[in-house]
Amino acid sequence: MPGNTHKGRTSNKVMTLFVCFLAALAGLLFGLDIGVIAGALPFIAKDFNVTSHQQEWIVSSMMFGAAIGAIGSGWMSSRLGRKKSLMAGAILFVIGSLWSAMAPNPEMLIAARVVLGLAVGVASYTAPLYLSEIAPEKIRGSMISLYQLMITIGILGAYLSDTAFSYTGNWRWMLGVITLPAVLLLVGVFFLPNSPRWLAAKGHFRDAQRVLDRLRDTSEQAKRELDEIRESLKIKQSGWSLFRDNSNFRRAVFLGVLLQVMQQFTGMNVIMYYAPKIFEIAGFSDTREQMWGTVIVGLINVLATFIAIGLVDRWGRKPTLTLGFLVMAAGMGILGTMLHMGIESPGAQYFAIAMLLMFIVGFAMSAGPLIWVLCSEIQPLKGRDFGITVSTTTNWIANMIVGATFLTMLTTLGNANTFWVYAGLNILFIIFTVMLIPETKNVSLEHIERNLMSGKKLRDIGSHD
Repeated sequence: MPGNTHKGRTSNKVMTLFVCFLAALAGLLFGLDIGVIAGALPFIAKDFNVTSHQQEWIVSSMMFGAAIGAIGSGWMSSRLGRKKSLMAGAILFVIGSLWSAMAPNPEMLIAARVVLGLAVGVASYTAPLYLSEIAPEKIRGSMISLYQLMITIGILGAYLSDTAFSYTGNWRWMLGVITLPAVLLLVGVFFLPNSPRWLAAKGHFRDAQRVLDRLRDTSEQAKRELDEIRESLKIKQSGWSLFRDNSNFRRAVFLGVLLQVMQQFTGMNVIMYYAPKIFEIAGFSDTREQMWGTVIVGLINVLATFIAIGLVDRWGRKPTLTLGFLVMAAGMGILGTMLHMGIESPGAQYFAIAMLLMFIVGFAMSAGPLIWVLCSEIQPLKGRDFGITVSTTTNWIANMIVGATFLTMLTTLGNANTFWVYAGLNILFIIFTVMLIPETKNVSLEHIERNLMSGKKLRDIGSHD
């Protein structure tokens, strides 16, 4: 009997890890699709002989699709369930990757990247939600952090893959190789259980109990969690009506929108999408240097994410964000100044890249992960689905604007002025952080909600008094 219990616990742990691994694989695909275009774009531009404006559309079309995917994901994950939504996302990943690799012209490539964007939009909404509902409470935070980490690893993986294929200039393989992890995700999703919370929301309590029995250490633990789910389901989501009727909830939604706009207009995704171009501006004319420089960008992004994981619950959200925006403003400002003065010597080139990498550290330790944390913390329970859907959609729209304007800004404003604009925005975001952003470290979601709904200033909704 004790042997069976031990065997059951081991199989439950294996099942839980398998579930979390597959959900995190969606994060890896998300990262791969964000990162892959940086290395492929110079070769696509040469092959198709496209203008700077067309290049911007090739880059930003994925974010357009992601915005649409994010809008539809709330409805889809509620109606079809988290599992079927992930399955739909995996199918779109496969179709979009193959179509991108075989695109005969720029127009077809843009259409294929819209499909990939739909997949990314579904994954960015559904995978963290599914993870939070499947993972045991004691590892939930680390599992969601793993998802964020997998995105940065996916970006790095895309840069390494791009660099390997850059020696032959085969951009079709760069885009097509993403099909392999997409197929792996699609096959794996078939073996995933449905979310117990979703099953319970649909009234399938026996099925929810069976899933929890497979995922938790003991049947008592599974039963206790199901009771908690039953209790939480009594609070019905009423996002739109709450938004329409309650000015305090509107403040939370608008703060979520502002946070996502701040994250995107730091300029981070300019570097993610156009890294080889930036290395060229900094004086590295050789394609190999540009590609390996891009790999270093991805590596620093991964490593600096660990800083955020270590600091977020120790320093708090607000000081970490303020420091991050300050570092980013300094990195962009100094890089702009160097471009204005002219980068002539190898020493100046390497110093310029050091400033670029300093900027990346600033983002990855602060605005990268913390904006997502804050957006989930500030929304009251009744309107959480609505609030997070709005902020996630805003993220992709702002992302699309950044991707669709960078090359135009370089042409119209000049290299130095473009980076100075982003430095100025980061200084502005320090002011926004001080004036508007609450400190939510070690504060329960219920307490934040009470403060918000009682009309406290936004920056004070995390206070204990």
